[in-house]
Amino acid sequence: MTDFKKRLSARARKQRSCTKMEDCLIENQTTFYSKAEHYWKEVPPTVDGILGGYGSISSIDINGSKKFLQKFLGEGQGKTGTGCALDCGAGIGRITKRLLMPLFRTVDLVDVTQEFLDKARTYLGEEAKRVENYFCCGLQDFQPQPERYDVIWIQWVIGHLTDDHLVEFLRRCRSGLRPDGLIVVKDNVAYEGVIPDDVDSSMCRDLNVLHRLVARAGLNIICEEQQQNFPEEIYQVHTLALR
Repeated sequence: MTDFKKRLSARARKQRSCTKMEDCLIENQTTFYSKAEHYWKEVPPTVDGILGGYGSISSIDINGSKKFLQKFLGEGQGKTGTGCALDCGAGIGRITKRLLMPLFRTVDLVDVTQEFLDKARTYLGEEAKRVENYFCCGLQDFQPQPERYDVIWIQWVIGHLTDDHLVEFLRRCRSGLRPDGLIVVKDNVAYEGVIPDDVDSSMCRDLNVLHRLVARAGLNIICEEQQQNFPEEIYQVHTLALR
């Protein structure tokens, strides 16, 4: 699991929208996950490959994420520490290298594609020594170590989880946080309902659906922003800070 972009017209988004993720799934969950794993195994382990040909937006994305995240980091009551972060759907480590490594002492990576994690070891260069764990696992099965992480960063990957699995994963992430820790979800947002993508076997939810799933997980949204300066032809992208 890793970064991805969707490129559907607004009309197509509305025509194909569903109100619940499972209503869009024609095949069973095992097939839903196996198709996604197969898709990512065929993607080149490069920034451009992982971003679906939109490698040029990487710096805009990272700068927006850094500005968002730095509001919460620091010392003192209510501030989030900078000890250890978890990069979910890490791919080759694009976010680890450019966002998390500069802000945290150590980082763990989790991704469903072993080739991406193998590439990350070289892509991260000398800084790879500050990665403590490379977990090859789908997020529907991943169990964060309790109270290990100051920040759990989840970007462009929740669409690869069913509603129930996303809620369960967020609950496990909550237990993986240190005191005053933070879960950050950054992802594509549909205009209405839930939009299936048969190519990479994923879904894009609208904000109302996402908010309901966050609430089911027992988490509160403490901050939410829309990423600016992305190309008009791709989905809007929102960042949510959760506790």
